[in-house]
Amino acid sequence: MERIAVDASTFLEKTDGSGSIFPPFSADCCVLVMTRKSHPTSLISWNVNGIRAALQKGFADFFRSSSADVICLQEVKALEEQVEDMSWAEGYQIAWNPAVKKGYSGTAILSQVKPLATVHGMGIEEHDQEGRVLTLEFHNFYVVTVYTPNSQHGLKRLDYRQQWDRDFLAFLKHLEKTKPVVVCGDLNVAHKEIDLANPKSNRKNPGFTDEERAGFDALVEHGFIDTFRHFNQEPHQYTWWSYRSGARARNVGWRIDYWLTSEVLRPKLKSSTILNQVMGSDHCPIQIELKR
Repeated sequence: MERIAVDASTFLEKTDGSGSIFPPFSADCCVLVMTRKSHPTSLISWNVNGIRAALQKGFADFFRSSSADVICLQEVKALEEQVEDMSWAEGYQIAWNPAVKKGYSGTAILSQVKPLATVHGMGIEEHDQEGRVLTLEFHNFYVVTVYTPNSQHGLKRLDYRQQWDRDFLAFLKHLEKTKPVVVCGDLNVAHKEIDLANPKSNRKNPGFTDEERAGFDALVEHGFIDTFRHFNQEPHQYTWWSYRSGARARNVGWRIDYWLTSEVLRPKLKSSTILNQVMGSDHCPIQIELKR
C-alpha cells in the first residue's frame, strides 16, 4: 500500500466523520494487518531545538539506540534537504513539515511503520505557515505531533495562542470521528502547579497563564489523557529547562512536552516516561509505549 500525502484542507474535506480517506477494509487488507505490524507501539517525542544542532550533540546516537517505531520531532528549524547526512535514519520513512520562514519552527516524524497517509497542518492558512502540526494515519489511530506557539514576552501573542488552542482541539476532535488520536509534542504550557518548579513566580508568564492552562483543560475535558500523569503523580518531573543559571543541573524546569491519547486508548497504555538523562536540547525526549 502506497503512502498518500495530502494537505490538511484536502484531508478534512474527505474525512467528514463517515470514515477515513481510504475505502473500507477488504479481506486482502485484513491479511495485511495480520501479517505485519500495522501501527506503532513505541513512540518518542522530542523538541530538538534545531535538528542540525542536535546532530552535533549526539542525536544520531540516541536515535539509533532508541529503536522506537515512531520518533516525532518539533522545532527542527530546517528543510529536509538542509540536513546533509540522513544515514542515521535508515529504515525509517520521514515526513517533514517545515515553516515557510527558513530556520524557524517546523516538525518531522520518522516511522518504521508505513503510514497510510501524511497530513500537513490543520487546514487553516493562518496556522499552517510555521510547520507546527504534522499527522500520520495508521490503521488503528492517528499520530499528531505539534509545536504549539509560544505566547511570547509580554504575552503579545496570547490572543493568537488562544485561537490556536481552540482550532487545534477542533482539528483533533475531527480526526477522532474516524479513529482514535495519539498526540505529542511541545504544547508550551505547564498544566498544573506540579508541572513547574516555580509556579508562583511564573503565574502570569508565557506558558503558565490562566488562558493557556484553560486551553489544556479543554483537551482533558474533551477526553484526551495526559498519559504521563496517568502513571506518575510525582513532583519535579520536567521536560524543559532554561539554559540560564544551570537550571537543568538544579532541575528547575517545566513539564511542557506531552503524550496525549483519546480516552478509548486508555486500556492500551503501557507506560509514559520522561527521558531526562538524554541531552542535546533544552528539552528532553518523552516516550510512550502502547500494548499490542
